[in-house]
Amino acid sequence: MGGGRRTPGQSVDALSEAIDLIRDVWDTDERGGVRRQGEHYSVHGMKRGPEPAHDIRIWLGAYKPRMLRLVGAKADGWLPSLGYVQPEDLAGLNATIDDSAREHGRDSRQIRRLLNLTGAAFSPASGGFLQGLPEQWVEELLPLVLDHGFATFVLPTDDPRAIDTFGREVAPALREAVERERAGAGTPTGPARPAAALTARRSGIDYDAVPHGLRDTAVEPGDQGFTKVRHGYMQRGRPGLVLRPTAPDQVAEALAYALEQDAPLNVRSGGHGISGRSTNDGGVVLDLGRMNAVEVLDAGSGLVRLGAGARWGEVGSVLHQHGLAISSGDHGGVGVGGLATTGGLGYMSRAHGLTIDRLTAVELVTAAGDQLRVDAEHHPDLFWAVRGAGANFGVVTSVEAVAAPVRDVVLGQFAYDASDTAAFLRTWGEVAEAAPREVTAFLTLGQARGGQGPVAQAMVVFAGDDTDAAVRALEPFLKVGPVLDQRAQVAPYPALLVGHAGPHEGGGTPVARSALLEHVTDESAEAMTRALATGDAYFMQLRQVGGAVNDVAADATAYPHRTAQFSLAAMGRRAEPWTAAGRSWARRRGGST
Repeated sequence: MGGGRRTPGQSVDALSEAIDLIRDVWDTDERGGVRRQGEHYSVHGMKRGPEPAHDIRIWLGAYKPRMLRLVGAKADGWLPSLGYVQPEDLAGLNATIDDSAREHGRDSRQIRRLLNLTGAAFSPASGGFLQGLPEQWVEELLPLVLDHGFATFVLPTDDPRAIDTFGREVAPALREAVERERAGAGTPTGPARPAAALTARRSGIDYDAVPHGLRDTAVEPGDQGFTKVRHGYMQRGRPGLVLRPTAPDQVAEALAYALEQDAPLNVRSGGHGISGRSTNDGGVVLDLGRMNAVEVLDAGSGLVRLGAGARWGEVGSVLHQHGLAISSGDHGGVGVGGLATTGGLGYMSRAHGLTIDRLTAVELVTAAGDQLRVDAEHHPDLFWAVRGAGANFGVVTSVEAVAAPVRDVVLGQFAYDASDTAAFLRTWGEVAEAAPREVTAFLTLGQARGGQGPVAQAMVVFAGDDTDAAVRALEPFLKVGPVLDQRAQVAPYPALLVGHAGPHEGGGTPVARSALLEHVTDESAEAMTRALATGDAYFMQLRQVGGAVNDVAADATAYPHRTAQFSLAAMGRRAEPWTAAGRSWARRRGGST
């Protein structure tokens, strides 16, 4: 980093400012641009990022007191070279770093000690010990580790044989010798956390007891990347600990650990979770997002295995390569674990059923830590329960399902003037129910704006690429009401599953109510119209069910609602109108919440 014409003291101050500026730029968890007014560097709204793919450490090579104190105050590592410092001076230099670290509230173990092995003793050209036996290397390096805390050595050679010998023989032997000596002396080992991170820890959680296999991927407040795992899709959260297992045995460990804590536990399958139950404040979150494998076990039969942490946008893309698809919600950011255990109403439900109707087996971990595979023959009662009420019976880690042979679909998109809302809804219901079962229609309505009546937008999907049949099936939707816009196209099924694939940012959990409707009746149409007109609901969606969904017997799964033709969801900003009108809403909707 160039400092121009500066005194040694000014150069140290400039470097100190530069370190702060670099860290600010890397900190993409913070909102807004970087603003700093320094003596040497000033920025005003500098864009943050790009975010480092991993935690980048700042190491300083330093020998003078002011630079050593800067290492202790701000650096992640100290990297001197033996060509510039004598071994007998290392203790004093380390002490200066340690004293500065303590003065700045840091644990000195946060500062990694690295060493360039330069100088005559290590130089092959001068016949140094790099020409000797591996045992000699260990003998020379061991005191540098035990007495001075060096954990990384940089070799002064490009000789492939020396590098290979060091990696294969010296490094393992040196590690064993260090572990043996430290164990014998009772020297504590392990990573040190910054004071700010320790301060951010929440009460009720025993952080030191986190299972060993989960420690490296666990995220706490104060860790880099905490913002990426703290929120749900709509709910903002601040959990005390996020555990990210990669296998069922780690899920069992995480559950056992979490149940011992005096803190709430929430499970996140990886998707967006509108209910807000995938995060919390001060508790433990079990995040299955790393268990996201998508496997096609048998393309001929459509048998697939899906990790609970996968998102349906990814699932759709992988299955499409094999000419397969599973009806799976309307958003690519939905997680497999949540949808595949509670229902799974999607754009092809009338043609191919709910997501749960396609399941052939489920793997889960119970609260007792048992890892089970359930299907029609193994634990059939549990297999029945997890299809519709899965979140109540364990943590689902993967599912097996039979995908349908669907590659492309025909998508019709319509916009209507829904000023006469009740009449429009009644006609919509009649046309949608009369459509062939290859058709599944979703209708979305919002509040009127700018003195204009409400506009209704529809996604009508024909599950197949027979364009002639699709045109005949979609034409009746042009007669539902005044059409403001229309278009139709053949599209790959995954193209329908648009959605945010990145981390959730939490947008505020809305007040939401849902219902299942046998039909769109006069009463239910009036109730929906009134909710929009009064502002109790600012968003309403009517999803079509029926068809293959209703072919399944009511007692075949824990989802018994096999007579409904529509699923209604409404969102508002205030709970009071919904609470006060709850019974009235229940009477008018013609179904159950």
